[in-house]
Amino acid sequence: MKLALKRFSLWLMVLVGRLPLPVVRGLGHFFGLVLYTLAHERREVALTNWRLCFPADDPLTRQRAVKAHFVVFGQALLDRGWLWHAPRAVVARRLKLTGQTDALEGQEPIVVFAPHFVGLDAGWTALTLHLPRPCCGLYAPQPDALVDAWMRQGRGRFGNPQVIAKWQGLKPLAAAVRAGKPLYLLPDMDHAMNDSIWAEFFGHPAATLTSLPRFAALGRAKVVSVLVRLTPEGYEAEVSPVWRDYPTSDVTADVARMNRELEAMIARQPTQYYWVHKRFKTRPPGEPSLYDFKH
Repeated sequence: MKLALKRFSLWLMVLVGRLPLPVVRGLGHFFGLVLYTLAHERREVALTNWRLCFPADDPLTRQRAVKAHFVVFGQALLDRGWLWHAPRAVVARRLKLTGQTDALEGQEPIVVFAPHFVGLDAGWTALTLHLPRPCCGLYAPQPDALVDAWMRQGRGRFGNPQVIAKWQGLKPLAAAVRAGKPLYLLPDMDHAMNDSIWAEFFGHPAATLTSLPRFAALGRAKVVSVLVRLTPEGYEAEVSPVWRDYPTSDVTADVARMNRELEAMIARQPTQYYWVHKRFKTRPPGEPSLYDFKH
């Protein structure tokens, strides 16, 4: 029964990929509102994160913002249908790569800072579709084989990217970057203190991965960021100028700068950041959980 349900769900995503974009976005809007209503814990996580990061907002403003976040979350989830199954021409028309795209030209090693906005899969697809050189990225294999195969197919359909499983270690990753394959890196989640240090995020201590400066140093690479925006026409992936003097020899300062850059990106489109993640799950010693909700 479970296998049949999974296959049916994936078939529905293929079907969604054939629908006009306004219809997909309408379905996604409805789906997001359903999630907002039913996913109690994730709604409370998002409300808590918003309160911590935007303390000046009153409860009604916070509620409206989180509801808007769930809407774009639902839309981005259904957008995988056309990102991973629509004809190439359709995907290319809906994905725009803008900004300092010249920073991605040539074969110079580069690491792309790609935070967890709802359009993260669209950003990856935009790079693999529009860049003349293949990209590389880290991949966490999914426990379900059917879902894993679907995601790998979707993320690998353009540009012959090199996808490196996390268990393979740093050597193949550093080799790929040095060979001129842009690394699409998402280092803004809470992974406890594994390869992390404390750095302020919106004024609060957050366990923050050191992978951005570390991988840039290993690959002898420059760093740019990509801000992915969900738009009525699809998505826009905006490339920043190359970060000056980055990385340095001070990993603490480098991680702090990464969080400041992320804060500035969030300020431009706050409801599209991934607020349903427990970003402050790891707490300094002796401090209580921020996500201890009463049901």
